[in-house]
Amino acid sequence: LGQRTGTPTDYFVQREVLDEIRLDEVAQKGTWSVKPTLGERVKESLRCSGPRLKHILLSWIPVLGWLPRYSFRENAIGDLISGCSVGIMHLPQGMAYALLASLRPVFGLYTSLYPVLVYFIFGTSRHISIGTFAVISIMIGSVTERLAPDSNFIVNGTNGTEIVNLDERDAYRVQIACSLTVLAGIFQILLGVVRFGFVVTYLSEPLVRGYTTGSACHVCVSQLKYLFGVAPSRFTGPLSLIYTLVDLCKLLPQTKLPELVVSLVALSVLIVVKEVNACYRQKLPLPIPIELIVIIAATIITHFCGLTDKYYIDVVGEIPSGLKAPRAPDATLFSKVLGDAFAVAIVGYAINISLGKTFALKHGYKVDSNQELVALGLSNTVGGFFQCYSVTSSLSRSLVQESTGGKTQVAGLISSIIVLITVLKIGSLFEDLPKAVLSTIVFVNLKGMFKQFMDVPSLWKTNKVDLLVWLVTFTSTILLNLDLGLAVSIGFSMLTVIFRTQLPHYSILGNVPGTDLYLDTEKYKEAKEIPGIKIFRSSTTIYYTNAEMYLEVLQEKSGIEIGKLLTAKKKQQAKQKRKQEKEKKKAKKEEKKQKKAVKHLPNGTFSLKESEINKRKVSEETNGQRQGNGVAANGLSKGRVNWAYQPDTTISESDSDTGCHGDDSITQVSHHSDEEKGKASGSGTHSIILDISTTSFVDSVTVKTLKNIFRDFGEVDLEIYLAGCQACVVEQLETAGFFSESIPKSRLFVTVHDAVLHILNKLGQKDFMLDMSCNTQM
Repeated sequence: LGQRTGTPTDYFVQREVLDEIRLDEVAQKGTWSVKPTLGERVKESLRCSGPRLKHILLSWIPVLGWLPRYSFRENAIGDLISGCSVGIMHLPQGMAYALLASLRPVFGLYTSLYPVLVYFIFGTSRHISIGTFAVISIMIGSVTERLAPDSNFIVNGTNGTEIVNLDERDAYRVQIACSLTVLAGIFQILLGVVRFGFVVTYLSEPLVRGYTTGSACHVCVSQLKYLFGVAPSRFTGPLSLIYTLVDLCKLLPQTKLPELVVSLVALSVLIVVKEVNACYRQKLPLPIPIELIVIIAATIITHFCGLTDKYYIDVVGEIPSGLKAPRAPDATLFSKVLGDAFAVAIVGYAINISLGKTFALKHGYKVDSNQELVALGLSNTVGGFFQCYSVTSSLSRSLVQESTGGKTQVAGLISSIIVLITVLKIGSLFEDLPKAVLSTIVFVNLKGMFKQFMDVPSLWKTNKVDLLVWLVTFTSTILLNLDLGLAVSIGFSMLTVIFRTQLPHYSILGNVPGTDLYLDTEKYKEAKEIPGIKIFRSSTTIYYTNAEMYLEVLQEKSGIEIGKLLTAKKKQQAKQKRKQEKEKKKAKKEEKKQKKAVKHLPNGTFSLKESEINKRKVSEETNGQRQGNGVAANGLSKGRVNWAYQPDTTISESDSDTGCHGDDSITQVSHHSDEEKGKASGSGTHSIILDISTTSFVDSVTVKTLKNIFRDFGEVDLEIYLAGCQACVVEQLETAGFFSESIPKSRLFVTVHDAVLHILNKLGQKDFMLDMSCNTQM
């Protein structure tokens, strides 16, 4: 194990060295693939035809596409069994989750009916079960309790005591929930229409899982009051979860033992049977509907044993039979729930699309993210008119729908029929159902979310940045509540992306002998730097947040401090200029002295002195030119030496044991003259290649930075080349006016290897060749 089998495959490619200009000629770059203009796109979108109309209808109303082709033989039995199973789950979960939303249980049944029918028509996922969900329910509940607290509905009782008007309070809470649901649906529809489904990509998986885990803690704490039969105070804002827990602990001595006993018995039965379902899911034709069984049993026992009168157990209460007429939401509440509605819209869609894509990938079909936004938005908007609150897909119900043989959305239709029968005929039979039993159903269904705590050790081993996102999301959700927690977690997640691009990995590349591969010299032992050439690469796109660091690390990695070199060059030029001026003054004085002496000499002597003066001038000018030519070398001596331009070089044989023969592998060069120009620096860098193959776009700061690199390094006689530039980036550089006489397109090469061969050929180092047929021994 772990060893490669078979023989390595060699390949040989022979082509000319390609810069950007030559590439355009060879590859025949053209403009025949021009995108249509905005006017042409608008004109095309407004054009109407039969096929186009059919395509629009099928894309916006998917049921018209798949329902006519529905195969009863293949799908009917599976959908029927699956729909009945999910419908049975809808009943207890709908009533239980309605308590999380601080609404009466019947509204949970409404929510399990109307939105499911709408999604059947407009949805594209075949396996997810739309309806009530714990996280969305607790988000709705936090808003309803904040805007309609008990303190706003206190009235005087018969004995002078203050009591809460429950009917008026519950009616107002329904208005709040419906208004929030309709507004969230409108947000989702608008985002879907403008094809904004990709917005969910900003909610990473660690963020969503951390958020749902934190939400599960909120759900758990909110249900403790039903388990213990106490009534803690209502807290809002940051740290409300902590305050609620503290208040619950203070109220524990007032626990109602009958309700605690009912809760523990129901909880024990649910846990045991659900574990049996999990262990024997392959052998059981259908999972045991223990939730429905517990509800029926608890209702019967409570009713016939008179537990409500004897032990004052809190029960569901009146459940009206029949359906209510649609009613428009209260638009005056929109301004109060605007932020909450947007949060509910995004979180609901994130959960829905993640589940939908998971099942689609497993079963080999496609889920349209934008259409899912529209379908979910319509489910919420239509449901809001029928007194439903916001919905999304449920993991537990979706898993049951898939595992029991569900093949299409028909399973959802059948489940809604079961809920409809319950609402119309048998809903009133559950009036004596203890609320403690519903809370235990909520607790048991949180098991999957609490399992997400296992993400922590897993992410610690795989990705600590994702772990940090998970922990920050979870902590902020716990401490800052669901709305602020989501905002903080998204902001932090975006910051991690920014910091990653601001702090990329920079590397100097070396050639693997016998190949055209250029790898990080710090990571690969066989990667050797080519003498005189520095190849620099960043692991991410160069843009305004990291452009300055790019330049700093380039100087650090290459060992060339451009600022010091330029300063040294300017000082040397100034010194040389002062010396020349001094020499000129001295020459003038000598000339004046000679003229005075000539006046007293014969004519022949004058001509001799004049000749000597002229020779002295020529000698001084020659020395000045030699000293001027040494400026760059002297400037480089304080940083890196441009030794590659020296003619006295000898090529030594390579010591690499690559298995190559002949003179075709890249060899090391040694320069032996200690008196060469600028030898003091000892670096010998004459060319720098910037590998920008990882850059996907350039902004104005990037263009300016690259121009400055070409200018500044060019002033100290260092050649700069670009390599691996993508076509879209080349177009952006052209648009930004990057190329000019000083930076021609011939400085831009297709690959790093092309640039290296060009440099070596330019310097006349013909012996630097690459043997593509050579097998490197690693």
